[in-house]
Amino acid sequence: MRQRAAVLCGAAVIAAGTVTAVPAEAGAPPHTQPAPAAGPHWKKCATEDYPTLQCASLEVPLDHARPRGKRITLALSRVPHTADTFQGPLLVNPGGPGGSGLTLAGFVASSLPAKVAAQYDVIGFDPRGVGRSSPALDCLPGHFDPVRPDSLPDTPGAERANLERAESFADACGDTYADVLPHIDTVSTARDVDAIRAALGAEKLNYFGYSYGTYLGAVYAKLYPQRVRRLVLDSVVGPDDVWYDANLGQDLAFNDRHRAFLAWIAEHDTAYGLGTDPERIETAWYAMRAALAKKPAGGKVGAAELEDTYMPGGYYNGYWPYLAEAFAAYVNDEDSGPLVEAYENFGALDASGDNGYSVYTAVECRDASWPRDWDEWRDDNWDLYEKAPFMVWNNAWYNAPCAFWPTKSRQPVDVANGELPPALLFQATGDAATPYEGGVTAHRLLRGSALVVEEGGGNHGITLSGNDCLDEHLAAYLADGTVPHGDGGEADAVCPALPDPEPLESKAASTSSRGSTLHGLLGFRG
Repeated sequence: MRQRAAVLCGAAVIAAGTVTAVPAEAGAPPHTQPAPAAGPHWKKCATEDYPTLQCASLEVPLDHARPRGKRITLALSRVPHTADTFQGPLLVNPGGPGGSGLTLAGFVASSLPAKVAAQYDVIGFDPRGVGRSSPALDCLPGHFDPVRPDSLPDTPGAERANLERAESFADACGDTYADVLPHIDTVSTARDVDAIRAALGAEKLNYFGYSYGTYLGAVYAKLYPQRVRRLVLDSVVGPDDVWYDANLGQDLAFNDRHRAFLAWIAEHDTAYGLGTDPERIETAWYAMRAALAKKPAGGKVGAAELEDTYMPGGYYNGYWPYLAEAFAAYVNDEDSGPLVEAYENFGALDASGDNGYSVYTAVECRDASWPRDWDEWRDDNWDLYEKAPFMVWNNAWYNAPCAFWPTKSRQPVDVANGELPPALLFQATGDAATPYEGGVTAHRLLRGSALVVEEGGGNHGITLSGNDCLDEHLAAYLADGTVPHGDGGEADAVCPALPDPEPLESKAASTSSRGSTLHGLLGFRG
């Protein structure tokens, strides 16, 4: 997605070219030429980790169908190219929806091979509604403050308490952002991506998206296929089940990944003392959950907060040693301190993101239709709970505002595309957040794409995370467009997964050192 010989800075006005109309079956209305956009005026915003980072802002229409109407502001970041060979802007997105991409630009630029990164202006941005973009949504501050009602609605009162929370959140969003919510969706963000391309003066765009960012990239490519130069999608959203069915599919995959974590604990019984039988360890985990539902640890970690704390282990196994230490301390030593610390370091990453959650709901509730009859939710989730109890109801309540959302939903975009240059897709076979089948489906729908599979991997966001095999494919593609060619099977290339982590050498190790830089940037919930 992108390309041009130079990036235009300063206050010059750049007209974006004619925009391709979206086919009716793609679920988006015809689109006219956007209003001219001022080129970004870059200023230094360096950090200790990313000393060459620059920042700027860009105004875009709130409603791209009315380019001269109300405008909003997008926050941008950039690590400029340094090589004589310039391949144009590489726009990066961490997913969400609701994730900030400003720091991701610095991470990607510093993590790619220097010779490759030097050929790109790596561009990050906060999508509409997010972070430093304006307006930034915050529908109901403190919505996830502990202690929340138990997520398991096994009594009428528990179900009613959770339903009231979900409906009050939807009502608050509608009351505060009535004029904005109809324009917080993936199609509008894809239009913004093209406005960024135009403001940078690039005829074509390179794009690199993780998680939900893969769906954004696929939608952009559908709307503007002639403007895509290179397209990298890592941990791919299944584009044919957006979003209600996708969340149900997540529940099964997260349950499998949680059980993989418990089996890992069983393999390291000498470290954790919880036994060698994964099923008995699972029983102990649910007993801990039941105890916390009655008496929250430290007055803040109840059953719902426990689920928040252990869900990140489904995204990244680097968290497993810390989560296992907290589990063992609670069960073996009746010490809830490590569990509270684990919640503050992992669960609160998700729970405290009022802005991110507001954008998440706004996008997902607007992108596609959700059941409005709560009986359908109840039946589907109880059926699934019998197979996969780990996070079914936690996830259901996370998405439940969509049953009451004040804005009408649009139709999902059909991303099937045969007009693109070869795209490069990465997928782990055990990914819980975006299950493997989504990568296979996107590979089929994006004709000519190449799929690189991490066999046996279960992490979410797998490139630039230490797997040299995956990163070599990424670097080759960004360097000169090289993609692997398979023998006609699902995968065009297969890389072995990295080994699971080892237990911590010391129980005193702080969870403040948790995880990789990438997984901290990607956050959770997609």
